[in-house]
Amino acid sequence: MENIIVAPSILAADFAKLADEVHRVAEAGADWIHCDIMDGHFVDNISFGPMVVGVVRKQTRLPLEVHLMIEHADHFVPRFVEAGANSITVHVETEARHDVAKTLQQIRDAGCRVGLTLNPATPFESVEPLLDKIDLLLIMTVHPGFGGQPFRAEMMDKVKRAAAWNRLRETKIHIEVDGGINPETARMSIENGANVLVAGTSIFHAKDYADAIRKLRGDSA
Repeated sequence: MENIIVAPSILAADFAKLADEVHRVAEAGADWIHCDIMDGHFVDNISFGPMVVGVVRKQTRLPLEVHLMIEHADHFVPRFVEAGANSITVHVETEARHDVAKTLQQIRDAGCRVGLTLNPATPFESVEPLLDKIDLLLIMTVHPGFGGQPFRAEMMDKVKRAAAWNRLRETKIHIEVDGGINPETARMSIENGANVLVAGTSIFHAKDYADAIRKLRGDSA
């Protein structure tokens, strides 16, 4: 998993020209498209639902990564599968109100990449028993719900622990970070073991998307 994957979060895109934004980041070298789903309950914000994911699906062949920051993720998983998700990530916190292990299996059975995430206040021990059931661990480096928050460097301890878990196993999981990711914090995350970078404002608020993506990867060209 040496390759660094960049997943632009369309939450920061200009929704008045969403199709163009998706095309632009794809042409700029994005690896995945990240879709942040918020319900106004699990997090204090509302974003979009399966219909918008379906619109994005029609615009690109890139993998769509759907991050469900919602209550009752198990109820909504089939709708996002139908919309075209390639990867679905759910939260481990009890406030998400679902049987986490069953939801992970539900995602696996639907043929999607299985992701699990934890908020900054949630200890790493909460996800540890489930690491062998997932393909991707998303470590939130801000409190979820709003873009543009400052990066929380103390979350690198969780990244290190996930990387240590990976080193002991032949089959690896992706280690993803999301929140406040810019060239500096991306470098810090990669150095600690992350290989997937979710970035919103640092890409969609840049003049040159390709240059922004290169800088996140640490490419000098």
